[in-house]
Amino acid sequence: MNHDIIVIGASAGGLEVLLDITAALPAAFPASLFVVLHTAPGWRSPLPELLAHRSGLPAHHPLHDEKILPGHIYVAPPDNHLLLRQGSMEVVRGPRENGHRPAADALFRSAAAAY
Repeated sequence: MNHDIIVIGASAGGLEVLLDITAALPAAFPASLFVVLHTAPGWRSPLPELLAHRSGLPAHHPLHDEKILPGHIYVAPPDNHLLLRQGSMEVVRGPRENGHRPAADALFRSAAAAY
């Protein structure tokens, strides 16, 4: 099982930094990248498309129980937490944490427990 994961959380003001980070990733990036961007609940997120365009790596909003693949960028869907389990992800509505859903805290906590 691949344990090479990177988790990143940012507020809406962190978009440019996220784009810069992913633009610097090599085409053969061996890890999986998980991103939570704190956004408004009704916002349709173009973030996966922006990150894929900048990085050249596949990026998308994962589905519940989707398997984790190396070299992919997974972005928490609007108004849902992204949680990690051994080899897969959970996408759940869950309660807000520190006023946010998705929340970076939930992603970080689940990543620490799973990996």
